[in-house]
Amino acid sequence: MTTPVTIIGAGLGGLTLARVLHVHGIRATVFEAEDSADTRAQGGQLDLHEYNGQLALAEAGLTDEFRAIIHPGGEATHVLAPDGAVLLDEPDDGDGGRPEVLRGDLRRILLDSLPDGVVRWGAKVTGVRPLGDGRHLLTFADGSTETTDLLVGADGAWSRIRPLLSDAKPEYVGTTFIETYLHDADRRHAAAAKAVGAGALFALAPGKGILAHREPHDVLHVYTALSKPQEWITGVDPADTTAVVAAEFEGWAPELTALITDTETIPFPRTINALPVGHRWDRVAGVTLVGDAAHLMSPFAGEGANLAMFDGSELGRAIAAHPDDVEAALTEYEQALFPRSAHFAAESDHNHGLLFGEDTPTGLLRLLTGG
Repeated sequence: MTTPVTIIGAGLGGLTLARVLHVHGIRATVFEAEDSADTRAQGGQLDLHEYNGQLALAEAGLTDEFRAIIHPGGEATHVLAPDGAVLLDEPDDGDGGRPEVLRGDLRRILLDSLPDGVVRWGAKVTGVRPLGDGRHLLTFADGSTETTDLLVGADGAWSRIRPLLSDAKPEYVGTTFIETYLHDADRRHAAAAKAVGAGALFALAPGKGILAHREPHDVLHVYTALSKPQEWITGVDPADTTAVVAAEFEGWAPELTALITDTETIPFPRTINALPVGHRWDRVAGVTLVGDAAHLMSPFAGEGANLAMFDGSELGRAIAAHPDDVEAALTEYEQALFPRSAHFAAESDHNHGLLFGEDTPTGLLRLLTGG
């Protein structure tokens, strides 16, 4: 392929695509709206799965780098009742297929694997229009433009590239997360740290829950989940968020509510959105999507980042296999993408019900134990 692939978005999917193309000797340019890799924190911990995320890293030639950033013990799971009773205590014995890594570390090894200049920072797309014959014109916030013969939207939930292919928009799934952190946890928050354990915590009741991860450097990363109308959080004064959220868990064990009340960061609300299960589009010449741009789903199967990377890897492989036939490459990629993403979107939707439905935590325990 003589012209570079144009990738919009330097998240995990876009960077994996750029890396796999680089391995195959194909040029790519990644346009990223943020000013640098350090503009914002990259989120929490991810479990990388044997059947997609790890395969993508192997295709990218980064397995050794991946193994170096694994958080030992991170696959351990605690499930507690609201009164603190232990319902499941599953240690990380090192034999699981979903080791945990920090998203920021994962992004760093992908960025470090690319030649200088592949990622263009501070390049925010403000417009895109087709020119015919599979070519597209991109306009950026600084007034500059770029023409491309192969455009890939890796620009997340609110993708500017998706409307070229689909009218679908993400919709609220009914659950809002309030994200907080506790630092120096074993010394300063010993009871809460013990409740979380070495890996992940689930403490659930119908319509609500406290989910947490122990991350490296003695950090507890907490997602308090509430099934509320989408506009609920906008009616809460930010200064009152901690108290309002904690009130929803009145009567719960103090080691659990401490994960809310002892926060050392400003609570950050996140409404959970998803594209329709089975989202797909008709083939449009010269453009496709990867990751959340293609199949945004709720996080309750842990597949979003894994699929984004696998999408990038599979698209890179398809382009390398058809270097002189863009449409053959995109057709091959999308024919596999659609059933794959539909399967995991349905799983995520199903698991959402297990976590916060009337049967919780019974359904979750069955899921975790294979019962």
